[in-house]
Amino acid sequence: MSSNRDWTDAFPPLRQLPAEIFSQLREASLIVELPEGSRIFGPGQAPESFLLLLDGTIRVQQTSESGREIVLYRVQAGESCALTTACLMGYEEYQAEGIAETPIRAVAIPRALFDRLIATSRDFRQFVFTAFSRRVTNLFRVIEEVAFERIDVRLAQKLLELAGAKQQVVATHQDLANELGSAREVISRQLNEFARRGWLRVARGVVEITDRPALARLAQHG
Repeated sequence: MSSNRDWTDAFPPLRQLPAEIFSQLREASLIVELPEGSRIFGPGQAPESFLLLLDGTIRVQQTSESGREIVLYRVQAGESCALTTACLMGYEEYQAEGIAETPIRAVAIPRALFDRLIATSRDFRQFVFTAFSRRVTNLFRVIEEVAFERIDVRLAQKLLELAGAKQQVVATHQDLANELGSAREVISRQLNEFARRGWLRVARGVVEITDRPALARLAQHG
């Protein structure tokens, strides 16, 4: 870890804080760098810092007692982790885990300073709660999708999201099941159906999209 004076450029609202509070943040915060695959937090741990991500992506996921995983959300550069925020404010331990999907660089604001600023600074509270409420809204969307939306529509949406501008998704059937909170067997059946329709080709650990417009129509209109 090393101190850093320029990280606040990535979070413009913080630069509007009163000079004294802004100075405290810059002086007390540390830059954390971790390699891809690092387990940043996990069940049973208590957060020691409020994290703001500067570079990379963190995947936050939960595992059921049966071993099934579901991806709750991802933290991208310029964002904070809602679960960390909730555990800090509630003095709770994590119930899910955070994994670095890429090499990451993050700001760690010590818990003592976080607690003090939450209690004394309206502007800092607003910064924290605005990001928190946005993420909670997204989590409700995840719950709604898992509970009510058709798996074929959700799978089409996820394939297009993961592919981006490419025609290929590097992921196993289990990876996709984890993303969607489903079972591997369900995802395998649906991928095979998409392949039968000529929309994609499935190989070991790779899904090649061959008819993007067809997948997009399903993703948009069901």
